[in-house]
Amino acid sequence: MGRIPIKSAAEVARIRESCRIVAEVLALVGSNIRPGVEARVLDALAEEYIRAQAGVPAFKGYGHQKDNLFPATLCVSVDSEVVHGIPDGRRLEEGQVVSIDVGVKKDGYFGDGARTFAVGAISEEKTRLLRVTRESLERAIAAIRPGIHLEDVSATVQQHVEAAGFSVVRDLVGHGIGRELHEEPSIPNFGTPGRGPLLKEGMVLAIEPMVNAGQYHVELGGDGWTVRTRDGRPSAHFEHTVAVTAEGAEVLTRYGETGSD
Repeated sequence: MGRIPIKSAAEVARIRESCRIVAEVLALVGSNIRPGVEARVLDALAEEYIRAQAGVPAFKGYGHQKDNLFPATLCVSVDSEVVHGIPDGRRLEEGQVVSIDVGVKKDGYFGDGARTFAVGAISEEKTRLLRVTRESLERAIAAIRPGIHLEDVSATVQQHVEAAGFSVVRDLVGHGIGRELHEEPSIPNFGTPGRGPLLKEGMVLAIEPMVNAGQYHVELGGDGWTVRTRDGRPSAHFEHTVAVTAEGAEVLTRYGETGSD
């Protein structure tokens, strides 16, 4: 693991502004999720809002393969799709769950966040999956403070998820964020307390539990982006960008959230 960047107060302020836009996009898109809406319509709403706020969609054109860069503003991942679903003309259906992941760059700094929403009425299992995933994120954030080890945060997610009978995805991780969308450190959602680098004031982290109802195994789809559960069971994804402060964690992507988010 390389050096973990420490941000100045001025840098955190710029990240906070990008994160404000992220949070507002998630609220906007969430308010438009309903049976029958096309994923690409949600994507267009998000891009229009980001650009109106003088931001740039961070995911659009992202990638390491020049012939397959990500084509959209949002990742829209439905049911067994864990992350990186490409929004297209498919319509959301009653009973599905849909993860919305969005990144924003403004004034040279990035913000990143995700929430999973119910499409109409959903099953009891899916309701519990969303609740446990969201709780695991909140518990991880509550654990953050200078001087703890990174895997203390990871283990907090794992313990809560597995106690509920679900599994954490192991092939995908959270990350540091700042001048780059993905910086050090990599932040797995499983780990051993007391291991990993020590957290320090000024670190900015994207914490993102990805939780499967069934087994943790995932596979990459034919589009080169969409990651799905191998067993076809549903998955949920919640993410906040947080700054490590002397008092604990400041959530930079929280905006008007309620317990039902």
